[in-house]
Amino acid sequence: MNDDNDDLRCEALRVLCLRDPADKAAAARALHAGGAPARPLDPQRKIPRPDGLPGRPERPRLVPTLQVPKRSPFTTEGRAALIHAIAHIEFNAINLALDAVWRFPGMPADFYLDWLKVAAEEALHFGLLHEHLQTLGFSYGDFDAHDGLWTMAERTAGDVLARMALVPRTLEARGLDATPPLQAKFAKAGDPRAVEILDIILRDEVGHVEIGNRWYRHLARQRGLDPVAIYPELVQRYEAPRLRPPFNLAAREAAGFSAEELAYLQADPSADPPPPG
Repeated sequence: MNDDNDDLRCEALRVLCLRDPADKAAAARALHAGGAPARPLDPQRKIPRPDGLPGRPERPRLVPTLQVPKRSPFTTEGRAALIHAIAHIEFNAINLALDAVWRFPGMPADFYLDWLKVAAEEALHFGLLHEHLQTLGFSYGDFDAHDGLWTMAERTAGDVLARMALVPRTLEARGLDATPPLQAKFAKAGDPRAVEILDIILRDEVGHVEIGNRWYRHLARQRGLDPVAIYPELVQRYEAPRLRPPFNLAAREAAGFSAEELAYLQADPSADPPPPG
């Protein structure tokens, strides 16, 4: 990076490049807490992409999704593996939010501030989960994980509209659906702390998905597109995974999904494109 990297977007890229998860989480929270609106911000600047994105540790080992074993939450190791999987999602979510800040020029200043706030909240989530994981005798990196979230980030790197459509309001919105069943599993397994952490994550993720919805609609209107009509085309073009019920309709409505969009979700899933092979 060059000498003028005090620019907010350059700073976000610097944090994205950090490899150590604890350092990255702390730096993301510090960047947001350190008065981000007061920092220099050049929305028009095109920042060269460095090698090695995103910065991440050597472990966990990344394997295809179907090779990540399913574990029972009713053993300590199985519960730890499940918490590790959620922590991995949150670590990737830090990267995704920081990536949105530096990668896409020409957006309003609030776009960058919104995603920096998301990065800081995802960093909090990661820290809470990792702390709990350590109480079970494990650390982040001890279990295999997959790279599905970052794969979609790479696919949508050239179009901010596609990124908003398919990362926050598609992949991350799946967390709204998955969290209540996960909480039920942890409660049954006698882990109230995991349930409490997921309460915090669900609360914040509603806001994150709402941010994605809001900027997706802003970009669609700017391009003269119908945000409802263009969405299935983007799903097919970028090979986004098929969404499956059950859906947390109350959380999705709170996150800004319209009645028409919720009806689309509940339509015959055979109408959706197949998941990427």
